[in-house]
Parts: sequence; structure tokens; C-alpha cells
Amino acid sequence: MQEKMFEKGMIPSLKSRHLVLGVTGSIAAYKACEVLRHFVKAGAEVQVVMTESARHFVGPLTLETLSGREVITELFPAHKTVKTRHVHLAEWADGLLICPATANIIAKAARGIADDFLSTLLLAARSPIWIAPAMDYQMAVNPAYLANVDILKNRGVQFIDFEQGELASGAVGPGRLASPESIFYRLTCGLVSSSSLRGQRILVTAGPTREALDPVRYLSNRSTGKMGAACAIAAEWRGAEVTLIAGPLGIDIPQTGSMKLISVESADEMKKAVLENWPSHNILVMAAAVADYRPRHISKQKIKKDQKPMLLELEKTDDILSTVKKQRSKGIVVGFALETEDGENRAQEKLKDKGLDFICLNNPMEPSSGFATDTNRIVFFDSQGNRESLPVMSKFEVAEFILNKIESRLREGTIHG
Repeated sequence: MQEKMFEKGMIPSLKSRHLVLGVTGSIAAYKACEVLRHFVKAGAEVQVVMTESARHFVGPLTLETLSGREVITELFPAHKTVKTRHVHLAEWADGLLICPATANIIAKAARGIADDFLSTLLLAARSPIWIAPAMDYQMAVNPAYLANVDILKNRGVQFIDFEQGELASGAVGPGRLASPESIFYRLTCGLVSSSSLRGQRILVTAGPTREALDPVRYLSNRSTGKMGAACAIAAEWRGAEVTLIAGPLGIDIPQTGSMKLISVESADEMKKAVLENWPSHNILVMAAAVADYRPRHISKQKIKKDQKPMLLELEKTDDILSTVKKQRSKGIVVGFALETEDGENRAQEKLKDKGLDFICLNNPMEPSSGFATDTNRIVFFDSQGNRESLPVMSKFEVAEFILNKIESRLREGTIHG
């Protein structure tokens, strides 16, 4: 089972961010609890607003417990003086998410109807609005609904698209609410994004490769792809156009947003994908753990177990960065060196031999470092002879550090190679 991408250590902090979560009357309302949990875990303050219909599907107490704040359910609550609470909440919010959003609330928003707290808040909103719709497929393709969506999109409202799947009616088709992880990803991208890498095209590699022995077995390593995935996501959040070339990952990356994902398996497939895509990019972050060796001969049938020792003959795989160096005429290239002995000397040799701008050294035998961890400890070298030893950091923080160095090199214009 793949690990969720946005677990501890793999998400940016949303501390000091304010989000309004509007929940409407859909069978998918229970999923709002999981969406809420993601944002609270990331440090955001979340104010939940529920429509009357939503209360038939999920109770306010559940959402109050998860958010730590009283849920707003009425425009004119009894025994309370609220004055212009919808206006004050609109001023407080950094973003407003309706999840799940019914066709009814979308129609109200499109036509400017304000007959409950949530629809009134939408009219007063000053921050970005995201809508994650959920409904039966016949409603999802209805011309009236589609016209309302077009109106809102033209006003700048962002929609988190349906997923295809089984619906509450038993039908299969569009209308299913996007996954909580995809929703969280889209909003986090909007809440923390910058434009510091806008216009840059970044190619990132991640994960292990697998070298087949026979139709059943393969040689591989312990990489899960977390470090490369963190680099790709952090770059996208800075406004870059990102292509992620990934071996078999041990993590789940929500496929929402503009990131292009290319899945590969072997070292040869990784090399081919890099060489095909590198000419259209100007930055390469080579974070994948590519196999150094592969079996010289691949059995067409499953190798049978017998009493005789088996000798496995290996041959070297092609070195991707060496090939990139020969073809390179531009751009910034970042490499990684995973070493268990004499690491600093070997990393600096690799930096020079392969014409890299930067290299990140880490040792998988050190605590909180290497494969399958949420953290990493790297020693960072650049082509100008500088060395920085970093403390243990989350892999997302390491990715941010690398991107800061890339941005500095872009500003300086001192591109190596």
C-alpha cells in the first residue's frame, strides 16, 4: 500500500493561514471531515460553515471537534448578536473552499442569491474561492449546471474537478468528489504558492528503478521517491512548470495541478525519458536512485529454485548524468550522491566529473536520513567550491533549500557547464 504524500514531514506549514470550509448537503459531506483534518494538521485555522441540508449528512459536533471552532450554521442564530459576521469572516479568510458543493450552492453563487449564511458569505468574499463539486452524473452534465460553472470560472472561481467513479445512485461516471488529498493539494498550492520560479521549466526524477531478472523478479533499492517528489511539488508551488519522471513510487502523489508525471521502471526507461524531456527544460534535479547494475541476461521464464547455487552476472547501466553532460548546452543541473563511506570526496568528484552545478550528499546509514524517511540530512556542495552541512530537516525543507540555491544561481546568471 502506498504511503500518502501529505503525511508528517511532507507538507508545508499552513500556520497563520485562515480558511473557511463550506459544507453543503451532499452524501459526500462526510469526506469534508478528512479534508478538514488535513488542513488542521498542516497548522491552518479553519472556520466551518454548514448549510441546513448539510446537517442531514454530518453533524456540526464532528466538525467542531476537528476544527476546534464553533461551526456556523445559521445566518440569524437565536440568542446571539452577530451583526455583520459574514463580512468579518470574509475579511479574515485567506481562502474559501466549498466541499462538497452541490449544484444548488453553485447555482446560488452564479446568480448572486444570498439566502443563508454560506451563500451570503460567497457574495462578501474577498479571497480566492475553490469549489469541489459532488453530484450524480446526470446533474453533472446538465446544461444548466454547466452554464453556472462557466459563469463562476469567468469570475475567477477555481473548480476542483470531479473524479470518475461509482456514485451514490449506483451509476458510474463523473460527479464523484475529488479525493481529500487532491483537494488539500490544490488549496495548499494556492495558499502557499509564489511566483519566484514562474517561467522556469524544471525536470525532476524520483524513486527507484527496477531491473528485471525474469518475468517475476527484479533488482531494485529501498528508495520511495519522497525526496524527488518533495522537490517537484515545492517547485510547482513556486510557479515553475514541472515534469516529474518517476520510477515505482512508494508514495501517492495527487494528480491535480499542472505537474506532468511520467512513469518509468528501468534505468534505460529513465534515461530515455530524461533525454527526451531535458531539451525543453532548463533545470534538472536528478533525485532518482537509478540502478548502477542490471542482470546481463533476463530469463524469459520464471527462474526455478533448485539445489544448485545461482550465479548472477551483472553489467553496468548507462550513467544518465554523464550523458546529460555530453549533450548539455544550458541550464542548471542538481545531482544527489548516496554514500556510506568517504562520502564528501566522492560527492565532490561526482560534482566535477558530471559537470553539476550542485550536489546533495546523504548517508542512508545515518539516523533520520536516506530512504523511506520523512527527513533527510544533507551536505551541500556547489560548483564554486562552497560546502554547507545541514541539520536534519524534513524532505520538503530540504527541497526548499535546494530551490533557494537554484533561484540564487538564476539571479547571479553564473550557470555552470
